[in-house]
Amino acid sequence: MHWRNRKSEGGRKDRRLAIVGVFFLFWAFLIIGRLFFLQVIEHGYYALFAENTHEIKAKLAAHRGNIYWQDTRVKKELPAAVNRDYYTIYAVPREILSSEVASTSARVIEILGVTSTLDQENIFSRLANSKSYYAPLVKKADEALAEAIKNINLPGIYTTPQEYRFYPEGSLGGNVLGFVGANENGDLVGRYGLEQYFEKKIAGRGGFMAGDRGALGGWINIGKRTTIKPENGVDLLLTIDRTLEFKACERLKQGMNDYEAVSGVLILMEVKTGAVRALCSFPDFDPNNYSKVENVESYNNTAVSTQYEPGSVFKPVTMAGALDQNLVNPGSTFTDPCSRVINGYTIKNAQNKCYGVQTMTQVLENSVNTGMIWVEERLGREKFKNYVDKFGFGKRTGIALSNEVAGDVSALEKPGAIFGAVGAFGQGLTATPLQIATAYAAIANGGALPKPYIVEEVRYGNGRIEKTSSETTEQVIEPRSSRLLLAMLTSVVENHYTRAKIPGYYVAGKTGTAQIPGKGGYTEETNHTFAGFAPATSPELVLVVKFEKPKQRWAEQTALYVFQDVLEYALNYYGFPRDKK
Repeated sequence: MHWRNRKSEGGRKDRRLAIVGVFFLFWAFLIIGRLFFLQVIEHGYYALFAENTHEIKAKLAAHRGNIYWQDTRVKKELPAAVNRDYYTIYAVPREILSSEVASTSARVIEILGVTSTLDQENIFSRLANSKSYYAPLVKKADEALAEAIKNINLPGIYTTPQEYRFYPEGSLGGNVLGFVGANENGDLVGRYGLEQYFEKKIAGRGGFMAGDRGALGGWINIGKRTTIKPENGVDLLLTIDRTLEFKACERLKQGMNDYEAVSGVLILMEVKTGAVRALCSFPDFDPNNYSKVENVESYNNTAVSTQYEPGSVFKPVTMAGALDQNLVNPGSTFTDPCSRVINGYTIKNAQNKCYGVQTMTQVLENSVNTGMIWVEERLGREKFKNYVDKFGFGKRTGIALSNEVAGDVSALEKPGAIFGAVGAFGQGLTATPLQIATAYAAIANGGALPKPYIVEEVRYGNGRIEKTSSETTEQVIEPRSSRLLLAMLTSVVENHYTRAKIPGYYVAGKTGTAQIPGKGGYTEETNHTFAGFAPATSPELVLVVKFEKPKQRWAEQTALYVFQDVLEYALNYYGFPRDKK
């Protein structure tokens, strides 16, 4: 009996051991099968989860909206900013045999063209890490490089497409468009220009997936998931005409180089609508390679982000107020005293000239500083400041571009006659080139101040389209005053700045050569501006050209030349009726 019990107990132990053995054998086969599934059948899928589920993120990411120029003559759209597939080249080191790490590294280094010893060692160390499921080698590789990697067909080396921003025209309009770059969190976001201004709309809204993950970070195939599809970003159709943008910016850059200027700005805008047809700012940059700029200031669009003392190009604003108040007319005369002493400051005309008896038209033609002081004194400080405000100075225009500044006209609120006196000819206050363009558009537009805009349509994924309609923000001066000033500015070009004439058209305009303020007073360096419009009898286009610190002395030697060339091209481009025989 005792022997039987021991035999029975031994049998039960054997059965338990057999059961335990089968159990472990089952789990061994299960683990081996799972590893085979993960590393062989599904290796390409699961390898990417070490980088925060790259492919899942791609499926849930919203597509950034496109931006388009247009040919405004035939209403043809042309890509300015689009999305383009580049490639991530990566390794799955666990799939590379230790005996093949050196040869694989050497082949990859050869294909990638890596010459730096440090970078070569980095690639080798990444591939030698046998515990790693994912090792990125190149991000944003082009298709040719990705194809070369595919063709060598090395175990553990892969490519996968990824969407990036692409600008087909390179640097053309770079300051207008901005760029897409990584923020402090590593997310790609719009920086500067339209990309930043419309970031929330153009970036779209990413999708969402919730569910169970495995130990490797991958989704469990049999688990429950909740998915919200991404919402793609809006598309933008710009008012900018691609042909005019190219021609205008090309000529501005040539001028900037010829005159050795620090920067250059050009704005071409429709008088009646405020639609911007060309906008150039130099130095510029290529949004595809934005990190290669020498100075971050190149990212700024100086048409809206840089304020400066405009100088004599501001004189028509002062004259507009006096005409509107019926205090002067084009033939009103004053006698030039040659200089004025106000609050202890001596003010003279350029080159210390003395003009004698001058009409108001001649005051603009000869750009007589003392004459503008005389006009401002008759207008009075309060009314003068009121017209400055109504013309839009001291506040942003509201154009859809990032980093727009308001300018500063607060000096007109200070006590002392000197501030109104120098303000009358554009000193002691600041403006942006876009504000100058808008003010001249009001002069040309019967006194109605247009609101400048650069985006014609915002297009949503559901088919809804937001169209920008032209609007005037204020009737700054009466139509009669507008016509009088328009004729005076036409006389300025006809009788003084003859180089600005355009065959077949009357042109109205004014220069500004403004000394740049520095420590202790004004320096010898200057900013040059020419602003004007045509055809003068029925204005269609307003153009402003500005250079910072050119080597030549006067704006009629620099900005005027670019103004004439660009405006003549634009008038012929649109084929506006000629108003001059």
